[in-house]
Amino acid sequence: MHNLRKKYVLLINFDKYQINVGAGVLKRTLYFESDHYSMYAEDVVARLRELYPGGYFHINKDPFYLLISTVLSQRTRDDVTIPTSQKLFSVFGTVEEMAQADVDELQELIRNVGFYRVKAQRILDISRIILQDYDGVVPDSMDELLKLPGVGRKTANCVLGYGFEQDVIAVDTHVHRISNRMGLVETSEPDETEKELEKVLSKEDWKDINGLMVLFGQNVCRPVGPKCNECIMDDICPKII
Repeated sequence: MHNLRKKYVLLINFDKYQINVGAGVLKRTLYFESDHYSMYAEDVVARLRELYPGGYFHINKDPFYLLISTVLSQRTRDDVTIPTSQKLFSVFGTVEEMAQADVDELQELIRNVGFYRVKAQRILDISRIILQDYDGVVPDSMDELLKLPGVGRKTANCVLGYGFEQDVIAVDTHVHRISNRMGLVETSEPDETEKELEKVLSKEDWKDINGLMVLFGQNVCRPVGPKCNECIMDDICPKII
């Protein structure tokens, strides 16, 4: 555990950014001076990198594999998504094969994930569009990816960040929850969180923050029953729960 104190200089009623901490009569607002706030964000990332030096390991960084597996992951746990993706691609391993698949067979292969019927049709539609409109190559731009059925900013950014090594922030439920809980942002929607994180994180950390916070969210900063007493962030986190 770090012995660092709050070197960021918490200032009351001082500058641009505020964090509401606590509840009821104990609720108070803390204001970070902008440059000290960046120091806080940098320390959060540094501690995550120390905790998970290997980062988040993707079994396959092929853009098409990432695209389809991220579609499968929507409202589905990783421990279900990963084996389901492997099972699907063991049968239909390419864009061409997936585009020619029977939707009923796709449903059977992915039936363990949430909304599997909807996702099977989306996977078929995505595969056919990529084959017909992009010569079988997954597009490497946000605008083009968002044209695909069932693809939002999080899915697109996972493909761009992990598949194409672009500097983007993929905001899933873990990133959104932890960023708000730690006071890095104060937002209600993932798209807002993405924009606010871009302001406080160094660009070199953008594409890695998703994987780091996914691991952190699964193991420590959990949705229910976070392990605050065991947390490497305990001495700096405002614990906005």
